[in-house]
Amino acid sequence: MVFAMGFSAYGGPEVLRRLDVDVPEPAAGEVRIRVRCAGVNPLDWKLRSGRMAAFRPLTFPHVLGNEAAGVVEAAGPDAGPWRVGDEVLGPVTAGYAVRTLARADRLVAKPPGLPWELAGGLPMAAETAHRTLAALRVAKDDTLLVHGAAGGVGSLAVQFAVSAGVRVIGTASPANHDYLRSLGAEPVAYGEGVDVRVRELTPGVDAVLDAAGRGVLPESVELAGGPERVLTIADAAGARALGVRFSGAADGEDQHVAGIERALALYRDGRLHLPVWRALPLAEAADAHRASEEGHLRGKIVLVADD
Repeated sequence: MVFAMGFSAYGGPEVLRRLDVDVPEPAAGEVRIRVRCAGVNPLDWKLRSGRMAAFRPLTFPHVLGNEAAGVVEAAGPDAGPWRVGDEVLGPVTAGYAVRTLARADRLVAKPPGLPWELAGGLPMAAETAHRTLAALRVAKDDTLLVHGAAGGVGSLAVQFAVSAGVRVIGTASPANHDYLRSLGAEPVAYGEGVDVRVRELTPGVDAVLDAAGRGVLPESVELAGGPERVLTIADAAGARALGVRFSGAADGEDQHVAGIERALALYRDGRLHLPVWRALPLAEAADAHRASEEGHLRGKIVLVADD
């Protein structure tokens, strides 16, 4: 048996409790990972709360966590190049556990020197940023507006876009404006009148990525001149009402490896910045959820797993 954090009924953070689960055995094309760090994402607490139960019901008890970094401990048949002892990161099936499974073809080797905390919180933000920028067809010399630019996805979207020669305007709380400037973005305070503040910098934008979900889609559509190049990962209801694209998962081709490798290319050049807002022990997953639900974070929350 191995230690995991899970829940047996929908509810608040307090439903998360310690579980003893069977050691998972990798099937064909899978590896078992000894988890070092797992990322915490808004999807986790939305699933735990039952907010998504109507279209994504869970079976109980349920262990959350869709990204992690760790060491390969066992490999099933057809697991590609991975061998026991390899250090890897990528999407996983149940990251809030000491051991978990992952598809071998979605993993990437962890570069030497990359901190475990950063590696554990990188995969989903990298994949989402890469996927959404591609969906928006963001190209050199475009002007991109990113809402929630200081968060995990926002931070990487800013860096990917800036490195591609895109002008980026990012909304965030004033406390995060210097951080956004350090990434190469032009910061704007979110909240009422955000469209006016953006227009003080530019009459309009070519594309908008909403990673915040704070009711900014009407203003975003106006700034972009229509809904065609506005995309949200955080406001499905607003997207339906305005004809804006909502992207909550990979559309078609799996882009996890491409997104992670794009982030690691920045790391190798010394240009990757994804702050770890807080690293908590796995047993404190409930506190991690409380912090994630409060929002206003810079970077990622991760859980550190110990036997």
